[in-house]
Amino acid sequence: MSGKKISQEKRKENQQVMKRILRFIKPYSPFLVLSFLCAAVSVAAQLLVPILCGDAIDEMVGMGKVDFQSVKKMVIAIAAATAVTALAQWVIAVCNNKITFCVSRDLRNASIQKIQRLPLSYLDAHPTGDLVSRVIADVDTFADGLLMGFTQLFTGVLTIIGTLGFMVSVNPLITLVVVGLTPLSLFVANFIAKHTYRHFQRQTSVRGEQTAYINEMVEGMKVVQAFGYEKQSLEKFDEVNARLQETSLKAVFYSSLTNPCTRFVNNLVYAAVGLSGALYAVAGGITVGQLSIFLSYANQYSKPFNEISSVVTELQNAMACADRVFKLLDEKDQVEEKDAVLASDGHVSLKQVSFRYLPDRPLIENFTLDVKPGQRIAIVGPTGCGKTTLINLLMRFYDVDGGSIQVAGRDIRDVTRNSLRQNYGMVLQETWLKAGTIRENIAYGRPDATEEEIIAAAKASYAHSFIKRLPDGYDTIITEDGGNISQGQKQLLCIARVMLCLPPMLILDEATSSIDTRTEIRIQAAFARMMEGRTSFIVAHRLSTIREADVILVMKEGHIIEQGDHDSLMAENGFYAHLYNSQFEETA
Repeated sequence: MSGKKISQEKRKENQQVMKRILRFIKPYSPFLVLSFLCAAVSVAAQLLVPILCGDAIDEMVGMGKVDFQSVKKMVIAIAAATAVTALAQWVIAVCNNKITFCVSRDLRNASIQKIQRLPLSYLDAHPTGDLVSRVIADVDTFADGLLMGFTQLFTGVLTIIGTLGFMVSVNPLITLVVVGLTPLSLFVANFIAKHTYRHFQRQTSVRGEQTAYINEMVEGMKVVQAFGYEKQSLEKFDEVNARLQETSLKAVFYSSLTNPCTRFVNNLVYAAVGLSGALYAVAGGITVGQLSIFLSYANQYSKPFNEISSVVTELQNAMACADRVFKLLDEKDQVEEKDAVLASDGHVSLKQVSFRYLPDRPLIENFTLDVKPGQRIAIVGPTGCGKTTLINLLMRFYDVDGGSIQVAGRDIRDVTRNSLRQNYGMVLQETWLKAGTIRENIAYGRPDATEEEIIAAAKASYAHSFIKRLPDGYDTIITEDGGNISQGQKQLLCIARVMLCLPPMLILDEATSSIDTRTEIRIQAAFARMMEGRTSFIVAHRLSTIREADVILVMKEGHIIEQGDHDSLMAENGFYAHLYNSQFEETA
């Protein structure tokens, strides 16, 4: 009973996936209709050829009884039917390719747009490689299955129906022989389809896991080699690869049964038609030409079952891949935002803010803070106390669980995320650069910036000198995430990117962690000029860099335990004083 219930649920799930596929196909229905019409023309022309051949044979049977004039007309008709078939199949191929690759494009666009709308909590919890696998590999496999389905499925069904119709018109009794063996073909196709879907679904899942692991290893190869982890990483890869091999072999095994099984059934049908037709011809029931028609139709009738079985196998694989893509599209979007636009005056207020990444592990509780416009707020504390989490909440990468964050007197949940983030300039310890020119990376936040403005921002961040030393200056192409420049140079470019925008509020999270001491002193001076009149949040582990802050917040376990400027906190001789003094003790 449970097995039957699972089967029903799987069938219902497949129906839902197919309905969603059809919704993606709907915009291209004119091409689909044209493809179906051409398929009908192609099948009709193909089925006409055996009749013409049979009639021509009957005109040539017997010594000296060849009617050359009739045979000539039939040869011309056969050539015309073949030409019509070729033209119709060309149009079918054009239409099906158009549908397939447009649907693939739409699926990828929908997936990328979905990823843009997903909350960071989802992206943090799912491997990047698995998402890449869904958007690239799964959509490709789905496209292959869809193309084969359009190309062969409808044509095959029409061929079967048309062949049966023509055979019945020639001789109903021999047609019964063919129809009687048809359930055997259907049984074989059903048996293969049931087993292939489960294994192809497992294959796509493991393939996504493998892609995620490869992505992880490639990105962290320096760390892998530095810690001598090559052997263990290879063992882990071998284990995932072995599982992929196992499930792929099972999927391929069942799908490879298609051709031999259906060909065996085809040969049975052909032999049965040949034997019964020959006996009927000897008895004078049909002519030799009609027997040749039946043999041709028996072959054409059986061939679509072979193709349809292959198509069903590919469609099962395509459905499994489509299901993974649709599951991504079904994920919940980040909390819907309102249409209001924020114009910040730099006043930021946090009232009784509470937040936790995991339901059972509180991180920030009852956090209250009022930041006046233009103030420089430094945030310090031990690792894991909630400093970076506070930045994520200010930028609304995550929404608070309790309380509220207000900018210019408005709850940030009442304005668009884009307008909120345009009011912040953020430089993080973890740099991010896109593949492209130096100029494009600096102008990432202001694509319309002039050359003079880009150079001025680079000079202000002390990046201009190293950029001019590069082979092509500002036109130098950097690889993904800046792999061909140093970490310090990447951070200078990220700082230049913010200096070009100069928004009313700044967030600096260990912004100079990868820069040498001499350049850092210059950058700090540039930051000081940049922060004049702007509300700034500074996160730093090197406490010597935040002595000039207007207010220093000392955080511990999600709470503000001390608050004040550097001198007053040192005078209290509390937790901040201990942190500040300990950095010199450790380096002594």
